[in-house]
Amino acid sequence: MKFLVTGITGFVGPHLANLLVEQGHEVTGLLRSSNGRENDIRDVVPEVNFSRFKFVYGDLTDYDSITRVFEGNKWDGVFHLAAQSHPPTSFVAPRGTFQTNCNGTINLVEAIQRLNPECRFMFCSTSEVYGAVPEEKGPITEDFPIAPINPYGVSKAAADLYVHERAKSCHLPFFVTRAFSHTGPRRGRKFSISSDAYQIVRVKKGYQEPIIKVGTLSSKRVVMDVRDCVKAYYLLMLKFEPGEVYNISGDQAFTMGELLEMMLEISDLKSKVRLEVDPNLVRPIDIPVQICNSRKCRDITGWKPEIAMNQTLADLLSYWTTKIK
Repeated sequence: MKFLVTGITGFVGPHLANLLVEQGHEVTGLLRSSNGRENDIRDVVPEVNFSRFKFVYGDLTDYDSITRVFEGNKWDGVFHLAAQSHPPTSFVAPRGTFQTNCNGTINLVEAIQRLNPECRFMFCSTSEVYGAVPEEKGPITEDFPIAPINPYGVSKAAADLYVHERAKSCHLPFFVTRAFSHTGPRRGRKFSISSDAYQIVRVKKGYQEPIIKVGTLSSKRVVMDVRDCVKAYYLLMLKFEPGEVYNISGDQAFTMGELLEMMLEISDLKSKVRLEVDPNLVRPIDIPVQICNSRKCRDITGWKPEIAMNQTLADLLSYWTTKIK
């Protein structure tokens, strides 16, 4: 099958592209411009895979630009991962976040509906659309109310509902995924967990004093490996029901403090560093806990996370060890 991946130069996109080509599919990545940025993904993409990727160029926020992409190409499926995905940034730049996440999705959907309507489409939404659900209400299922508490969540919720409406109203083969916390190699250093890993490696290399600046360590999340997450995306693309929404999550909940402790143990830095709260790493409005029910995805695909968290964190540390020179 032929697949288009938006956001291929982000965190999740390269891992998904790796999986797709290894499963024998043709992969095309959408890039905003031909400035050579596609080479940036080689840090997690082996040459044997990269040599099989194709690239097209278009700006999701420019409808005419995206239309031109689809006038010259046809795909069996589109994985729409591209987004401004950092919640703290959305408080500083809500307009840009909404322009990319909501308007960009509308432009892409309209181009597909007009020029490639038989194409399957996955919109990558987020667990942030559920907002701060109290832990006593139990694991979050797909029918929980949408109640985002930050501009990022609002922008994703608007696009999420739009894709659902188009699928139902126009009978299009579209579906929505709401992935809960995931991390692993290539996760940006401004995101929790990866921020800690980045600093740990800098301390180990002598580039930073033995002080780890942290955000809210009590925040609790079910966390999975990004490479497990993309397997769920792929399996759903093959078996989804049009118009449906699917939660995707790990099996075990951790506080950010527990994950940091695990990385300090892996790095042999436990009791050798001091933790210091950095106000810049604390969300203006935080979600204290997120526990997910992903049975719907698992029942239809047979998917379950397979990579242990210790391995994920070790691989993340190894990634930063290679990147930081």
